[in-house]
Amino acid sequence: MALRAGALIARGSAGLLLALLFAPLAAILIRAGGGYLPAPADWAAVRFTLLQAALSALVSVALALPVARALARRRFPGRRLFIALTGAPFILPVIVAVMGLVAIFGVRGALNTALAQLGLGPLRIYGLHGVVLAHVFFNMPLATRMLLQGWQAIPAERFRLAAQLNLPPAATFRLLEVPMLRQVVPGALAAIFAICLASFAVALILGGGPRATTVELAIYQAFTFDFDLGRAAVLALMQTALVALAAVAALVFARADGSGAGLGRPIARWDAPRGWRRGADVLVLMLAAAFLAAPILSLALSGLPGLAQLPAGIWGAAMTSVLVALASAALTCLLCLGMAAGLSAVVQGVGLLPLALSPLVLGTGWFLILNPVIAPSVLALPMLVAVNTLMAMPFCLRILAPAYARAESDHGRLADQLGLRGLARLRWLVLPRLRPALGFCAGLAAALSMGDLGVITLFGTSGQDTLPLLMYRLMGAYRTEAASAVGLILMALSFGLFWLFDRGGAAPDA
Repeated sequence: MALRAGALIARGSAGLLLALLFAPLAAILIRAGGGYLPAPADWAAVRFTLLQAALSALVSVALALPVARALARRRFPGRRLFIALTGAPFILPVIVAVMGLVAIFGVRGALNTALAQLGLGPLRIYGLHGVVLAHVFFNMPLATRMLLQGWQAIPAERFRLAAQLNLPPAATFRLLEVPMLRQVVPGALAAIFAICLASFAVALILGGGPRATTVELAIYQAFTFDFDLGRAAVLALMQTALVALAAVAALVFARADGSGAGLGRPIARWDAPRGWRRGADVLVLMLAAAFLAAPILSLALSGLPGLAQLPAGIWGAAMTSVLVALASAALTCLLCLGMAAGLSAVVQGVGLLPLALSPLVLGTGWFLILNPVIAPSVLALPMLVAVNTLMAMPFCLRILAPAYARAESDHGRLADQLGLRGLARLRWLVLPRLRPALGFCAGLAAALSMGDLGVITLFGTSGQDTLPLLMYRLMGAYRTEAASAVGLILMALSFGLFWLFDRGGAAPDA
């Protein structure tokens, strides 16, 4: 009975999700049927989108390989903190990270200042190399975590056997690690490639002209500058096809590793060489830590003087961003909890569909639906909540669904015998055991929503500023210190919300 009720809730949640996804797609298809054909500039945007995504994926994984290997075979104080640092860019607002990168690599950044003192010319951050740099900042930590999981999945007994056979480090790498990398690396490349295809804020700020325009940026330009809805619809279809194919490739390549099963013992690496190789691992980890921490610290330091130059609407924008983030977190958790309740692979697979779409494509579709009926700006904030919820769902569902299935597997029969149904079952069985996962999901959804700079650029008007939009406008007005101060507040609120929800979901003795 309880499972049947859960299945009904799950199907209802999945149906709502499908409506939110396919209604805008249908509107785009209808609008795109007006005879508009992609122009040469549109195909140029497609080529640049594919080029920057491919380069970003290759560079991210190539740099992550030595970092993940050093983490896999070295034990040192602060290792857990370092691994936690690799998760920070994922919840860091994109516009904040880009501002931090500009503070380091920009024309007046720390790197160019040092180069000028050496008599060398400045490095330019705008254009293809700037977009790739920003994507590497976000995705190199993700690739590191994916590769590190692959190393940790190799049974400890295999490394013990290699040590007993007195295999040299090169042979251990060839026999144990290379087979794992052949399975993990393609999935990491495909996942990061898909993520970079749907990047908007990075290309908006660092694109640097017509030759560095992505499809998403072309959609934004078609709306904002030309109000050419037919072109925007065709571009949205092209973007959906690109991201969908990349998402399918990521799922195909994301296979379980074939390293075999072990006894779950801690992995001891007798093959970790000392001498200069140990020094090389230390250097790799130090460079990676500096690359990840420097933009954040630079933005924090440059933002402090700008606190005195904050615009008048800063606190209204902060309140808007926080309310949108809280609403997105609540709606994400409710929908994911409802879909997880069905314990159905098909229903949970529906929750991964938002990976095939981008926020700007969804915003384009809903704009086409709402524009003939009501001014889209009236529903700007509700649409922002809805789209942010859809974008966070695939990540949160992958966290909640296994936890829900584990709770039902461990205690479901006892709950049935005790007659726990409906809200009672939710209160006494589900929520206490899903509390850590729910806290993490709520924090993740809130942090992702805080940093969104996509849909609000299409729907937002004066008086509906969010912190990312306000920060972007200050950057466009060359008020760098004020923009850095807004970024500092945005970063503090994003990490604060994530910490509050994650800590609130932790067990009482954690």
